[in-house]
Parts: sequence; structure tokens; C-alpha cells
Amino acid sequence: MHIGVIGATGTIGSRVVTEALRRGHRVTAFSRDASAITDRRENLGWASVDALDAASIAAALPGLDVLISGFQPGNAAKDFADTVRRSIADPTVYAAAARALLKALESHPRTRLIVIGGAGSLEIEPGVVRADHDELIHASLDELGLPREYAAAVRGHREALDVLRASNRLWTYFSPAEQIAPGERTGRFRIGGDQPVLNAEGVSRISAEDAAVALVDEVELPRFVQRRFTAGY
Repeated sequence: MHIGVIGATGTIGSRVVTEALRRGHRVTAFSRDASAITDRRENLGWASVDALDAASIAAALPGLDVLISGFQPGNAAKDFADTVRRSIADPTVYAAAARALLKALESHPRTRLIVIGGAGSLEIEPGVVRADHDELIHASLDELGLPREYAAAVRGHREALDVLRASNRLWTYFSPAEQIAPGERTGRFRIGGDQPVLNAEGVSRISAEDAAVALVDEVELPRFVQRRFTAGY
């Protein structure tokens, strides 16, 4: 398959690229400015794209079977604090990116879209979403070491999911576990839907490497078209 990855230099996106190449797929990796990137692995090409510009995205779609978007307002892998600041400053950017992606797909309706989003819109109890309750979201942000102002960005991710849910395109939304960081590729995790996957200690956690495995699994065997899914240990 030919897989496009927006945000291919990010924490999750870079690992999706590696996982897809490992399985023999062709990958076009997209970045804001790909001109200086020297990664020349076999079956990997680089191109620049503006994830907030539907025309820029549409120009990149021909030939792709699936487009995975790991868009962030900044590169969290290189400067996490900067991405946090940008997300707080304009939390509407996630929904704007979702709209641009869907607009681009109007001319390529058979191309599948997978958006890597946030965990704050998962239901911690039936019908209870952490993003809807300040005390719950603040407690979670405190635990993760993030400023409470980041709650606006968490809600921004949820708004992007709402944009996708109103669409009839072939979209999938991936909510990572609440705790996600570079680690080990085990290939052993559990898949969930609208509720987080918790381990024996009640923690929602996964490595970025295993998140990439889950994403490429979904590329190869679609189970969540027009739905959200998550993964954890």
C-alpha cells in the first residue's frame, strides 16, 4: 500500500513511518518543510505540505491509499514545550486541520484518512468525557505534568473529532493512551473504542512504538472506518 504520513517527524508519526516501511509499504512522509530532510530509506519519499491548507493536502493525495495525519502546531518531538504553548494559544487549530483534510478528500473520496488525536475525549465512564469536566481534566493534566491551560487544547482535539463525526468520508480517529512516550515495540496491546484501555493498575499507557503498530494494523485491516479507536496495555 501507499501510505502518506503528515507530521512524519513527530513522536508518533516518525514511528508510523518506520513501522509501515518495516512491513513493506511505500510511504510518502509529509512535513512543513521537507527540503532539509536527509532520510532516504528505501520506499520512502518526502514532500512538503500545509496541513491547514486543503489545496496543499489535495495536491498530495493522488496515489495514496491512506493518509495518516499526526498534525500538531509545532514539532513536539523536537520542542514539546513549544507545541504545548502553540496548542494553548490556538486550540481551534485541530478542528481547522480536520476541516482542511476533509475538504481535500472531496476530490479523492476513496482515500482513507486516519487522524491521530487526543485521549481527553475518551469516556472514563459511560457518557462521561474527561474533557467536559474541569476538575477531571485538571487532575489528569496535573498527573501528566501539563499546565491546566492545556485543557483548551484537549477540548480542541475533541472538536476535531466532532468535525470528523459529521462527515461521510472514510475517516478513522485514533485516541492514544493518556500516557504515551517513546519506548519499546512489543506488538502486544489491547484495542478499545470510546473508552480508554487500562492496565491492572488502572493506568492508560502505551509506547509510541506500539501506537504505531496499532495504526498500521488499522491501515492494513480496517476495523474503525467512521469510528474512533484507542489502544493500551
